[in-house]
Amino acid sequence: MLLAIDTSAGTSVAVVDPTTGQVLAERATDDTRRHAEVIGPFLDEVLRAAGVSPSAVTGVVAGMGPGPFTGLRVGIAAARTFAAARAVPFLPLVSHDAVATGEPGPLVVLTDARRREVAWSAYDADGTRVAGPGLAKPADLDDVLRASRPEAVEWRRVTAATIPAGRLGVLAADRLASGAPLAADTPVYLREPDVTMPGAPKRVAR
Repeated sequence: MLLAIDTSAGTSVAVVDPTTGQVLAERATDDTRRHAEVIGPFLDEVLRAAGVSPSAVTGVVAGMGPGPFTGLRVGIAAARTFAAARAVPFLPLVSHDAVATGEPGPLVVLTDARRREVAWSAYDADGTRVAGPGLAKPADLDDVLRASRPEAVEWRRVTAATIPAGRLGVLAADRLASGAPLAADTPVYLREPDVTMPGAPKRVAR
């Protein structure tokens, strides 16, 4: 059984049976400010709804972004903690790839990156990511796409309020079965966090 978690946009958690590709249970909210509050209850609820004990989980799938620093790290931390506690593999994937899974291509996946910007990724007709993830202001998106993949300017655009963890888990199962690579084990933040480490204290003249 795979447990899938994503907090790159809203919060989504799911349990997926990798042998059948079936999503056994899923909970999600598009609230972008309550990741830390809902992640624990969602984990408990999906495991109960799926009738799966924590000891039956054989891998934990994590959406690695793109996403804002504060929200994204909640899901990644939860996934890493669960995987470490159960001594099972941690399986990272680019969050946008889950949205593109099952969608007819070519298309451009968009999520809210805050600060009046969107995160984007472009996928060809086969569902392969051919550009991105990147960051752009909505008014500049056409120009950014044109510079990265000119034909993508004309592709259908899909805006996701939350990343479906069920699709994330199904995608992970497919890649594990085929031997296709997962994503790098590095969060895709696209920008620096809002909170930074303070510099050296100022010297006070006496």
